[in-house]
Amino acid sequence: MYEASQANLLARREAIALTGPEDVVRIVDFLKDAEIVLLGEATHGTQEFYQARANITRELIAHHGFAAVAVEADWPDSYRVSRYAAGRGSDQNAIQALNGFRRFPQWMWRNEVVAEFIEWLRGFNISYRNLKLAVGFYGLDLYSLSASQEAVLRYLESVDPEYAAHARICYQCFDNGIIDPQRYGYETTLGLRKDCQDEAIAQLIALIKHTHSVLDEDDSDSAQAAFYAEQNARVVCNAEAYYRAMFRSGPASWNLRDLHMMETLERLIGQVNGKIIVWAHNSHLGDARATEMGRQGQLNLGQLVSQKWGARAKSVGFTTHTGTVTAASEWSGPWEIKNVRPSRPDSHEWVLQEIGLDTLFLPFTGSEAMRTAFATERLERAIGVIYLPHSEKTSHYFYANLFAQFDAVVHFSCTTALQPLDRHKINDADAPTQPTDIETYPSGM
Repeated sequence: MYEASQANLLARREAIALTGPEDVVRIVDFLKDAEIVLLGEATHGTQEFYQARANITRELIAHHGFAAVAVEADWPDSYRVSRYAAGRGSDQNAIQALNGFRRFPQWMWRNEVVAEFIEWLRGFNISYRNLKLAVGFYGLDLYSLSASQEAVLRYLESVDPEYAAHARICYQCFDNGIIDPQRYGYETTLGLRKDCQDEAIAQLIALIKHTHSVLDEDDSDSAQAAFYAEQNARVVCNAEAYYRAMFRSGPASWNLRDLHMMETLERLIGQVNGKIIVWAHNSHLGDARATEMGRQGQLNLGQLVSQKWGARAKSVGFTTHTGTVTAASEWSGPWEIKNVRPSRPDSHEWVLQEIGLDTLFLPFTGSEAMRTAFATERLERAIGVIYLPHSEKTSHYFYANLFAQFDAVVHFSCTTALQPLDRHKINDADAPTQPTDIETYPSGM
């Protein structure tokens, strides 16, 4: 296509070839002065995406004063990892610290790249940081309804057993944390049971009052424990609303999730008092206003960060043309190594591939040339924890203006599947011959 050919010519002038790990400094130079750095991924199962993010993050932490990593993961599981990285807790190594990640999809965080990064982070903190100011690893997500209730109760039992008994009564509305969250959302939506919104909000308000004086104790262990507990109470509130919204039509559940991520990010910035790096899917970190998702009423973390911090935040999308990916064929299914189909000729990935470099970094400057090349709306691929190659265009592509979506892109011509720590899987299994009715687009973000 003429339009794509013109885009290729313009992009070739701006693209920076990445030929080895040492070239990470080219990306870091672009990001180092930002207060918030958003590092995306086009899939939840690509080795090169995880490795590149880890390499960039090491440099930003070690040489440019970044104070925390916030990831698309649950708060309790990530906080266990953060404690290990700060030289605390009983875990003997990073693999043990990652044992909290048992909810599907475990491979997103229980993988070799993350384990290696956490070991590096622990070594950095012990060698170069006051451990009270250790660089942490925090979860932005809200799926941990039951685990967060349990964490709140454990905290209160350790500081105020009498008040813990009151909180336990409050949380009994959730069947003492035993209920399946999706079942809870389904039953409350149909009116088969009372919702627990009032109880969750009341417990959060009470906990905020209870921990107010403790949080004023700067950098103390008790202040950190109180912050952790209060955030878990916020997760319970927002997760309760999220699971009720899951069974309604429209963008409500997606928006609630990303609003929670933004709320958590804002609280973390106040807590760590420093610059933060975020790891999440492109669909969460590229500005939704530049995508088909935005036109459908969805907002996302990237949009909210851009609206609040403007040029003080930088976002990088990661894309691939082809290769293999670790993904499942259905929700809660086993992970598989799947072949990624070559990108479509009407996609941004195809334009990036046609530049002719195996790996490239393309900063989107304000130049008219780059605007001409990438402001045109094209298809963009998004593979989550589920990959359905047979219905790829419907399940995994959406329209986007890449120039407005990200500040830069890292593109790999051919990528490889992420290596989980847990080896049990179906080897090279094909996806089902028919898509499941419950799969929505984009799948499994």
